[in-house]
Amino acid sequence: MFDILLFLFESYFDAGSYPEPKRLSAKLAAAGFEEEDISQAMTWLSGLRDLSEAAYPEIINHSGLRCYTEYEEQRISDEGLRFMSFWEHNKMITPIEREMIIDRVVALGRDKLAVDKVKLIALMVLWNQHEELDPMLIEDLLTPTDEAQLH
Repeated sequence: MFDILLFLFESYFDAGSYPEPKRLSAKLAAAGFEEEDISQAMTWLSGLRDLSEAAYPEIINHSGLRCYTEYEEQRISDEGLRFMSFWEHNKMITPIEREMIIDRVVALGRDKLAVDKVKLIALMVLWNQHEELDPMLIEDLLTPTDEAQLH
């Protein structure tokens, strides 16, 4: 599924959005993606489309430390959690955007999602919110992380 997300970003970034679901499914199939991956991606993208900052209380942006639940810690690798904390601390994402990223990571239902996957999800969340994405930010999110450098 992550190949599909990367394909979407690379193919439709300049357009600002990707096509509606039926058309997108056909384009993904034509591009050679497997039906099961397409179905999983379409379900995930539906949840992404439903995200909006208005769905989260504004107080989140003014709250203190975020403690992760045991379930969230099972779903997001330690490196992924550090990445989100670093980005939030450095004002690259807001606390509400962090919550949106967590929502989309948890929606995958996978354990210990690697930091590179969390970065791709962060990119998709920010793009979906129609934010101006700095080219340096995009490069940082798409560059594979050398996990040895994180320690």
